[in-house]
Amino acid sequence: MPATVVAIEVSVGVAVPAGASLVVLESMKMEHVVTAPCDGVVRAIAIAPGDTVRADELLVEIDETEVGAHRAEPRPVGRAPGSIRPDLAEVLERHAIGSDERRPDAVARRRERARRTARENLADLVDPDSLVEYAPLVVAAQRRRRSLGELIERTPADGLVGGIATVDGVRIVAMSYDYMVLAGTQGLWNHQKKDRLFELAERLRAPVVFFTEGGGGRPGDTDGVGVAGLDCLAFHLFARLSGTVPLIGIVSGYCFAGNAALLGCCDVVIATRDANIGMGGPAMIEGGGLGVYEPAAIGPAEEQFRAGVVDVLVDDERAAVATAKQYLAYFAPRGDPTGERAWECVDQRALRDVVPENRVRAYDVRGVIDVMFDTDSVLELRAGFGPGVITALARIEGRPLGVVANNPAHLGGAIDSDGSDKGARFLQLCDAFELPIVLLCDTPGFMVGPESERAGAVRHMSRLFVAGANLRVPTGTIVLRKGYGLGAQSMAGGSFKAPRFCVAWPTGEFGGMNLEGAVRLGMRRELDAITDPAEREAAFQAMLGRMYDAGKALNMASHFEIDDVIDPADSRRWISRLLDDPDRVPSPRHRAFIDTW
Repeated sequence: MPATVVAIEVSVGVAVPAGASLVVLESMKMEHVVTAPCDGVVRAIAIAPGDTVRADELLVEIDETEVGAHRAEPRPVGRAPGSIRPDLAEVLERHAIGSDERRPDAVARRRERARRTARENLADLVDPDSLVEYAPLVVAAQRRRRSLGELIERTPADGLVGGIATVDGVRIVAMSYDYMVLAGTQGLWNHQKKDRLFELAERLRAPVVFFTEGGGGRPGDTDGVGVAGLDCLAFHLFARLSGTVPLIGIVSGYCFAGNAALLGCCDVVIATRDANIGMGGPAMIEGGGLGVYEPAAIGPAEEQFRAGVVDVLVDDERAAVATAKQYLAYFAPRGDPTGERAWECVDQRALRDVVPENRVRAYDVRGVIDVMFDTDSVLELRAGFGPGVITALARIEGRPLGVVANNPAHLGGAIDSDGSDKGARFLQLCDAFELPIVLLCDTPGFMVGPESERAGAVRHMSRLFVAGANLRVPTGTIVLRKGYGLGAQSMAGGSFKAPRFCVAWPTGEFGGMNLEGAVRLGMRRELDAITDPAEREAAFQAMLGRMYDAGKALNMASHFEIDDVIDPADSRRWISRLLDDPDRVPSPRHRAFIDTW
């Protein structure tokens, strides 16, 4: 290559060993060292410092010979292993400043609140040494009001720690606001860090686990040139991930405004009991003229659990991380062995006696779920909201699936508006990530009455039909006891012929509506014609008995309105039919997001 001679490091008559530096050239602002190709003695030097030389031009002539005692030790290249150059030392120091060890006062304040640091939570979540952190050296965009040294010390990573890691070998994007930096608020650079990580999550199809404690947007940043910052992309990019990759939000402490908005976009929200969650914090409420409130009065976790905001309520951050790991395992990529687990189950004959022989006696359907599915494999979601419908993730023979069950201990199993919303949204979740679904039906139908209608029942309850009829994943319905009317059909995608199978236990009973109501309405004229009350009641019971006989599971099966009446102990075998096509390719469809509600 053409170059300029910077230095000549030998002279005529000097013995040089192979590899010794002869000439230093400069080309395109880079220095290049020309070394001796062999042992020898310098015969002639054809250039001088400052000369411009062409490609292949002669620089130095060497007579090849044994150097012997004249051999000079070649210049050492690099440093001894383990030694640190000044430039590397500066980088290592900058990284160290952001560590918990260098912030003892801030860590102590976390301990006073019985909370862990952002880095401790991430270390507990991900596999050891697997986190590759992005942009740890940025600082808050406040250089116009603080010195760089102060920003480096007090705002490491601009209050957002995040990167790519693995959990049980599965790649994820792991992120956490750092409450020790400006109360976990959203700054200029940590918004852009979120943008970067959200785009990576979409590109890599990696689940996102996000610890969202913090106070929302940060008003103190001074280095931007905008006005309101409403053109930031973080909320758009994160919301676009819905239905593409699993989104897990974890919150402890205060989570307000922008932090809460991101939390609300997540598929599942795991909160500690000391969390407070609100779309506006104290400052925003007071600024709106709505009163003065302490942060702890806004959106306590228990209230948000009952309102349906929180899916899983846990005692502390350690339990939250454990729950997040459990949740992630259900959504491991198809065919990935990390998605399956060693399993065991209890004696399935216990299912034969879970439903009482007394057909009007309530029972705990969670007992059915715990027995039917693999031991310790059930994770119930949104337990505090819509108690008439239970939604859970579980496993059969180590393989994950979703479970939707009516709860006869609440409104006799009737499906109300909240239960419909809860169930429909869970169906979307399972469909988005290709989890088969088992529906355990025991319902007298949809909840009726003026109060129910004031809650918008017509629209809410129809969501179960729309969501169920558009599923791509296989479903199966088991009728445990009551299967009445539209509510029962909604537990089967709109028709008992829609699921891959629809079977009943021997306790199953069916009808277009509640049988007692059907008799009283349909036979009202005949019953009113009987004047004696005792005789009228006897006639009613006789009519009801005939209706029960007609609606028994065995009679339904004999008319092929269901696929079979089964021994409850055989339920797992039927459910396994939903899982026997691991190579199934879902029917193509426009990508749908998962409704946040």
